[in-house]
Amino acid sequence: MAEGPTSVWSRPERGARGPAPERSREQLTAAAIELADEGGLTSVSMRQVARRLGTGPASLYRYISARDDLLDLMADAATGEIDLDAPMSGDPVEDLAALAGRAKEVHLRHPWLLDLPTEPTVGPRGMDYLEHALRALEPTSLPQASRLEIIGLVNGLVTLFARTELQRRNTPDGPGRARTSYLATATEERHPLIAAALAASPGTEASQDTHVLFERMVRRVLTGLVELP
Repeated sequence: MAEGPTSVWSRPERGARGPAPERSREQLTAAAIELADEGGLTSVSMRQVARRLGTGPASLYRYISARDDLLDLMADAATGEIDLDAPMSGDPVEDLAALAGRAKEVHLRHPWLLDLPTEPTVGPRGMDYLEHALRALEPTSLPQASRLEIIGLVNGLVTLFARTELQRRNTPDGPGRARTSYLATATEERHPLIAAALAASPGTEASQDTHVLFERMVRRVLTGLVELP
C-alpha cells in the first residue's frame, strides 16, 4: 500500500550523507516570511528565497522538497508568534476571546496567512496553539469533539475579521459607501426590516472599529456555546 505524503517536520532536516548544510529550515522560513510580508505570497518562490539568502535555488532542495513545504513552515512560524504564555483566568470565554485577539493581531501582521492556497499542515507551533485553546475549555463539560468545533469556529472568526480589517485599512470609506447604497435602495414598504436595522445601526465612524466588533462577536458566540458545569 502506498504511503501518503509526509509533513516536512517528519523528515530530517539534513540527509545522512553529503556535506553539512550551510543553511537551515529556520533561515529559509525567515527569508520566505520577509518576502511575503513585503510582497505577498506571490513573491515567495524557491528562486526568490534563494536570492534573498545569497545561494542557488537548487540548494534549497536539501532542506525542503517543494514550495508547499515552505508554506507549511511559514504558517507554523507565524502561529508561533501568538503569545501562549499569558496566564489563563479560568473563564473559558475570556481566555478564548483573548487568544483569538492575539491570533488576529498575527494575521494582521502577516496578511499573507489569509491567502494560503490550502489548509497548511499543522506543525509543532500549531499543535501548541490547539493544546492551549483546548486547555482554555477544560473548565467546561463540553464533549471533546464540541471543543474542537468551537475552536474551529473561533479561528474562522479570526480570519474573517482580520480580512475585514485589512480591507478597511485599504478602503476606509468602503463601509460608508455600502451603508449609503443600502439606505438608497431599501424602502420601508418593501424592505421594512432592512430599513429598521439600518436606522438603528451606528454611523460609519462608529462601525469602523472592527476590533471592538470582533471582541463583542467572539464573546457572544462563545457565551452561547460554552456551557459551564
